[in-house]
Amino acid sequence: MRLSRPTVLILSTNPAFARELAAHWPSDPNPPEFTVLEQALFRDLAGSNYDLAIADASSPASRSKLKKALTAAAKPAILVHSAKDTDRSPAAPREFASADCSIIELSNQSTNGAKPLWPVMAGFLGREILRRLHAEGRARDAEAICVAAQAEATLGRYMAEMRHNVNNALTSVLGNAELLTLEPGLPAHVFSQAETILSMALRLHEVFRRFSSLEEELSVAARPHGGVKETIAGRSAAAATTAAGK
Repeated sequence: MRLSRPTVLILSTNPAFARELAAHWPSDPNPPEFTVLEQALFRDLAGSNYDLAIADASSPASRSKLKKALTAAAKPAILVHSAKDTDRSPAAPREFASADCSIIELSNQSTNGAKPLWPVMAGFLGREILRRLHAEGRARDAEAICVAAQAEATLGRYMAEMRHNVNNALTSVLGNAELLTLEPGLPAHVFSQAETILSMALRLHEVFRRFSSLEEELSVAARPHGGVKETIAGRSAAAATTAAGK
């Protein structure tokens, strides 16, 4: 499970863009690490080590170029631009979804001379995107753990089913090994081999005896609530009987 801080890649030619974004980023127990990269320096974002990209499109040409690069990177991104849309408020974000990633477009235009809302919007959107990524990562880790646990459970069930067969075989080996060691006139090397067989069979028997004990312990631990309920019900019945006697 990933424990490191998430990384936010900021693409902008304006230093004030990164400062505004960092200043308005909402508080979080696990704040991201910000990496600033000038647009003129990047060529291909595919394979870059970041979790979320926030880009500043200063012109329609850079907007198209950034959108193409962010789509090819196949990672979540927020694209802030200055284009005006007449069919909605400038503060309303728009999501551009592709087969590989999701890009949220956010206008940096303000209405009636008010203070631009894009730093606040970008901060809250970015935090929620990172939280979603973290939750998806934990879900993938949990799924992997579940698959491994299911494989181990299958092996455990097979061992439980085969325990009686193995114990029967061990009983036969133990009995014959003991009889062989009691046979008079055995050569020394044959007697030594019989003792080795007997010793190994006893060790295997102890392993499977412990396995049976562990199986019983797990079976009891799997139903603790039932035992608690039965105990509470028994105590309640006893208390009612005592009260009735009084």
